[in-house]
Amino acid sequence: MPKVKVALIGVGNCASAFLQGLSYYGKAVKPEEFVGLRNPTLAGYAPNDITVVAAFDVDERKVGLDLSEAIYAKPNNAPQISQVSKTGVTVSKGPLLDGVGESTKHIVQASNKADVDVAKTLKESGAEMVLNLLPSGAVKATEYYAKQAIAAGCAFINATPNFIASDPSWAKQFKEANLPLIGDDLVDQVGSTALHRTLLKLLSDSGVKITETYQLDVGGGAESVDTLERTRDTKRTIKTESVASALPYKTQIVAGSTDYVDFLENNRDSYFYINGVYFCDTPLKIDLKFQTVDAPNAGSVLLDIVRAVKVALTKKQTGAIEVICAYGFKRPPEMTSIEIAEEKFKQYTNI
Repeated sequence: MPKVKVALIGVGNCASAFLQGLSYYGKAVKPEEFVGLRNPTLAGYAPNDITVVAAFDVDERKVGLDLSEAIYAKPNNAPQISQVSKTGVTVSKGPLLDGVGESTKHIVQASNKADVDVAKTLKESGAEMVLNLLPSGAVKATEYYAKQAIAAGCAFINATPNFIASDPSWAKQFKEANLPLIGDDLVDQVGSTALHRTLLKLLSDSGVKITETYQLDVGGGAESVDTLERTRDTKRTIKTESVASALPYKTQIVAGSTDYVDFLENNRDSYFYINGVYFCDTPLKIDLKFQTVDAPNAGSVLLDIVRAVKVALTKKQTGAIEVICAYGFKRPPEMTSIEIAEEKFKQYTNI
């Protein structure tokens, strides 16, 4: 089958996990070797059908390197879970724009090399889709790469919380360009938002009345620094709306407040508080701590998303592809339940 050809925007921790995952599962043969991957095959595509053909970054420690080396360069701190062979893909210098915030200037070392012609590079690479893994606060940069994707004739996957797929004006632009658009704000494989939603739905379905609940996240990666400075309110809004969709009534909910602790490195701690009442107004209270490693949490979902986008391209579907958005993102154009989103996604990719 033809390869699924992907271009990466941002060679950070998520890109590192994605590449390492392709290497790790690309060698898998036996069923037990696919442990940790939700869908070993999806729409007939296996992980070894996915190939990265272009990559862009702004850090001088990554620009000009083979992608296999750049994913381990500082400031990346994702754990090494697989050895990635030489890819033959050199990391290109993209425009800086707002890709680096005030709080990450001491973390990222901006390259002084000339910017490449992004659309031209994408065309020459043969990329079918562009995967946007920029920092959360990079609004202008995200919009720039969305335009470059249109110019190059590529589908666009927006893993950031910046509103692209959920913005009707952008959806219209991709519709008119006859290209798929996917986003916004990638969910984790075992993420705090999904866990929070599932807990609330379980309790609500059991007759518990939730009176108040919150979720707090603490991380040690560069993304946590950027979120704290530039997109804390946006992330909080998106996560709160997502969590609220699990309940059939309104209650007091706060989700996604983030802080940064450097020594956590790529680890993330999430704290949950749930207060409610059950039989005869008897009080119920839950306090939980949930620990994950951040970057690998994106891997399984990204593998599903890029293969699903290949399906959209094959079907010649355009604009915001809601079934993919609802499955893999916290802020799709239309919010739906996890169960409905997953069932529709299974039907969609069963070709």
